[in-house]
Amino acid sequence: MGTRVLLTGGLGFIGSHTVEHWLRNTDWEIIVMDALRFSGRIERLTDIECYNPDRVKVVWHDLRSPIHNQLKETIGPVDYIVNMASDSHVDRSITHPVPFVQNNVNLSLNMLEYAREVQPEKFIQISTDEVYGPAPHGHSHVEGEVLRPSNPYSASKAAQEMIAFSYWRTFGVPLIITNTMNNFGERQHPEKYVPMVMKRILHQEEIEVHGKQRPDGEWDIGARVWLHARNHADAVQFILKNVPIKYYDDDTPEPERFNIAGEREINNLEIVEMIGAILECPPLYKLVDFHTSRPGHDLRYSLDGTKLKEYGWNAPMTLEESFDKTINWTMKHTEWLTE
Repeated sequence: MGTRVLLTGGLGFIGSHTVEHWLRNTDWEIIVMDALRFSGRIERLTDIECYNPDRVKVVWHDLRSPIHNQLKETIGPVDYIVNMASDSHVDRSITHPVPFVQNNVNLSLNMLEYAREVQPEKFIQISTDEVYGPAPHGHSHVEGEVLRPSNPYSASKAAQEMIAFSYWRTFGVPLIITNTMNNFGERQHPEKYVPMVMKRILHQEEIEVHGKQRPDGEWDIGARVWLHARNHADAVQFILKNVPIKYYDDDTPEPERFNIAGEREINNLEIVEMIGAILECPPLYKLVDFHTSRPGHDLRYSLDGTKLKEYGWNAPMTLEESFDKTINWTMKHTEWLTE
């Protein structure tokens, strides 16, 4: 039997790109677990060219509940677990914080309990840059900095990390934590920034670009380090294949952790203008104060991806290639711009 990977959240946006990339670049058998509660859509898998039902098994389960014995038998033996499932919409975490945080904490606990039992070779907990809070100008967070989440979403992801950390120390779960930034690409939910900007440009609607106005009247525009979801999938694949597990002892106080970051920082206005240029349609926009319009959001995030690059990983797609591919594909499949 070849390598078998259990991927939670595999019908979501990043998860489906992960499945597609692994189908193209490995011989792994992939078990996708998804609750189909919000952003999960089976079409994200069945519509891709390389979809192969002989290599992909899809199982439905709401991870707010433990994995029961019948489901364990359906899943079968696994070599790797990649826990990607999470509610991820910051605004919903602010409007409905209690069920949002409970969902993300409970699914993490249930996956870690399952890992204790089945003992995979590796357990990767997928996390976010937002656990570190805002990045001061000129600074990119490195692995292991203090967690300072600003909203219930990022707090729930920090909680996932700390629970996984405790299971690594207490139960020997073979943990690696990854933190990534703003992923984009084809088949993304239309509420997310890139497809939302596309829709508004195409309909000639005004786009709010978040920033902070300085006393001199100039604006500091919100910025991120963006990367295509395929690049993220490639990085996780690289980690699974190449990074050994660290086990807790006096000389190893922390598990392995990697930032998965894009190639460079780009601000929100540059994103709007780049998308407008690809669409050959000038955008309409206004600058708005980020905290007044979006309390709980941070102006700037930035991760330092040096550690993973020094380990030998290189992203397969540049930023420009990523945006060209995403925008042009979406214009041929505009159904993905609708709810």
